[in-house]
Amino acid sequence: MDAMVAEAGMFKVQQTIGSVLCCKCGIPMAPNAANMCVRCLRSEVDITEGLQKSVIISWCPECQCYLQPPRTWIKAELESKELLTFCVKRLKNLNKVTTAHAEFVWTEPHSKRIKVKLQVRKEVLNGVILEQAYIVEYVQTDHMCESCSRVQANPDQWVAAVQLRQHVSHRRTFFYLEQLILKHDAAVRAIKIKQMHEGIDFFFANRSHALKFMEFVGKVVPIKSRNDKQLVSHDSKSNNYNYKYTFSVEICPICREDLICLPPKVAVSLGNLGPLVLCSKVSNNIVLLDPFTLRHAFIDADQYWRAPYGALLSSKQLVEYVVLDVESLSSEVNVAGSKYSLADVQVARASDFGKNDTIFTMRTHLGHLLNPGDYALGYDLYGANNNDIVLDKYKNLVLPDAILVKKSYEEKRQKTRGKPRPWKLKSLNMEVDDSCKKHNEEKINADYKRFIEDLEENPEMTFNINLYRDKEYQTSEMASVSDGEDVPSVPLEQLLDELDINDEEDDDDDEESMTE
Repeated sequence: MDAMVAEAGMFKVQQTIGSVLCCKCGIPMAPNAANMCVRCLRSEVDITEGLQKSVIISWCPECQCYLQPPRTWIKAELESKELLTFCVKRLKNLNKVTTAHAEFVWTEPHSKRIKVKLQVRKEVLNGVILEQAYIVEYVQTDHMCESCSRVQANPDQWVAAVQLRQHVSHRRTFFYLEQLILKHDAAVRAIKIKQMHEGIDFFFANRSHALKFMEFVGKVVPIKSRNDKQLVSHDSKSNNYNYKYTFSVEICPICREDLICLPPKVAVSLGNLGPLVLCSKVSNNIVLLDPFTLRHAFIDADQYWRAPYGALLSSKQLVEYVVLDVESLSSEVNVAGSKYSLADVQVARASDFGKNDTIFTMRTHLGHLLNPGDYALGYDLYGANNNDIVLDKYKNLVLPDAILVKKSYEEKRQKTRGKPRPWKLKSLNMEVDDSCKKHNEEKINADYKRFIEDLEENPEMTFNINLYRDKEYQTSEMASVSDGEDVPSVPLEQLLDELDINDEEDDDDDEESMTE
């Protein structure tokens, strides 16, 4: 419009905004319905009158939750969005004004004071909208929630117990499951954790917490469960019943690197897979791999427990072989995140060297890893005595002399044996049952050592857990382990710095002393 007026050469009247004098102080101002400036308007009207300026809130020092009346406890960190929402909702008469903005005002964490700055609007004096900011102070009072007070009164007073069990000869599954639980804080609600023979018991103060924990376990390993409840007490007048709930959870006995002979019906349902297969991965599904054809199948928990079966041979029965010759047959194939390649190999048992000239020729799925002179671990079917009912159902099945499972680094590990690693793992704070103490402690330590080596050899396992830098590890020792460069290890880029609150407080004290 202005351009058209300029082109036509027309005269344009400059528009000016008029001003009036404030009826109180007399300064020029833009006109409004009240004919008063903002300063005089605020002195005449206080829109925060009648609003709460101080609120007392209940806080549980054990679980760090806030009480939302009447009985709801909310978990919220300091200066978080959840805590800000909780604080604003605790204010009464806030519906008389419109909330424009809310933010925290910094206070000392140990002062038990939370300050929130609110900016509110309200219509005053002939339709004039006034905006004003004020600060609300929240005073924290210690008040333990019901579950924490029950635990403090009697730590053994649990409401629900989850009993995890796996009927195998090692504890490597529980070592890995422990790291998953720590990463996802799945057992943060547990009031007590107890290590048992062939499993772990988790005790909770609430049935819903136990169900949520079971749901997490079912997402990471194949399980089946059953539950039971026991009446503790009841009030016939109010019709209240108190129960103790027990959930028995059995983990699938199939583990990584197990050799399995599939039952005939299961093999047919999987497209005539196998029948001799290796378990290459266990998550919420079981990945079965045919080492002779690279065919594979995924089995979920429902499929397995519908027709359960066990392992023909487990990882504790692995035998070391020396690779003499390798002839590649196919390119690499990706199966469930791992690469495999078919090859024909000639191997001999490491224990036979110098005793006989027995050589085995077989097909393997490790063609992309093995080279002549390497060592490999496999199952010795040539000298094994297998009394398996499922295997006897296959009358015309010709067993191979051996089945290789993985490449062995045992000889190279001998050079770095006893030397520390630059990383470490956290562990759950659990009690050890007397029945578990009776078993050989050396066996548990050997299982943990084997689990640590599995983490170094399988990067997909370290992807799901947290590894922390070891502060006591000396970097100068890296030169002494140069002999074992070919041994798999965890990259330093994947390690996390362990958070230590005491260290941070010491650093803050040092900085304060320097400023003084």
